[in-house]
Amino acid sequence: MITKDIIKDTVYELYKQAVIVLGDDVKKSLEDALKREEHDLAILNIEAILKNIELAEEKGIPMCQDTGLPVVFVKLGNVEVENLREGIEEGIKKATSDIPIRPNIVDPLTRENTNINVGDNIPPIDIELIDEDYIEITILPKGFGSENNNAMKMALPAEGIEGIKEFVVESVLKAKGKPCPPTVVGVGIGGTSDLCLKLGKKALLGKVGERNPDPQIAKLEQEILDEINASGIGPMGLGGKTTTLDVKILKAHTHTAGLPIGVCIQCWADRHATTRIYDKN
Repeated sequence: MITKDIIKDTVYELYKQAVIVLGDDVKKSLEDALKREEHDLAILNIEAILKNIELAEEKGIPMCQDTGLPVVFVKLGNVEVENLREGIEEGIKKATSDIPIRPNIVDPLTRENTNINVGDNIPPIDIELIDEDYIEITILPKGFGSENNNAMKMALPAEGIEGIKEFVVESVLKAKGKPCPPTVVGVGIGGTSDLCLKLGKKALLGKVGERNPDPQIAKLEQEILDEINASGIGPMGLGGKTTTLDVKILKAHTHTAGLPIGVCIQCWADRHATTRIYDKN
């Protein structure tokens, strides 16, 4: 059995990794953006971001003061797990006190802080059942400078691909510098209103710089990316060539009468960490 303590320790280490060490794919994308840039303020901002990333790793401290709301994705295989939710919650509490990270979770009405980054229905845990001999856990710390700029539309089927492009681009341009660009944009297409937004967030787990294996979706990702970057909003909204590092799209089949579109914007700190736990028995 995979015990609750193993889950707790795993979640703690994942959260620590996610808030301190940015993925190589994101770092490379930022470095590439710096090479392309000609705007003085944009160069200054990307250089500051890269220096910030370097210092976070060197000093072992979070790369951003907003250490996010912990979003958890689980792929659950043919393994026996003890008290999964409790283990995840205890790992988040340990991360909050020991790393330490900022306690961000409050009651939506009273605004009282739980001080442990756990609360009613938080963390959200997405469970996908898989036919494997492991459990895979991913932590996505979601900052709210970017989360506050997410958008969803129940489009009409007749709006089609052009309607999807228009809504995604419009949503990102409307946000301007608020989500701390250069951003990564996750897009969910299809399903239901809640599912398209979930797919948009899950899309953020894909590697920055890699296109979707579906040629039609890959083309759509690139077209949206190019259109956003043509806006000139640039890093931190102060002008430049790179407003968005990448656009990632996931889709689901949907009802014949609908075309749900979810846009999930992530700041330059596209943080997440993943590991697998195997049941040795």
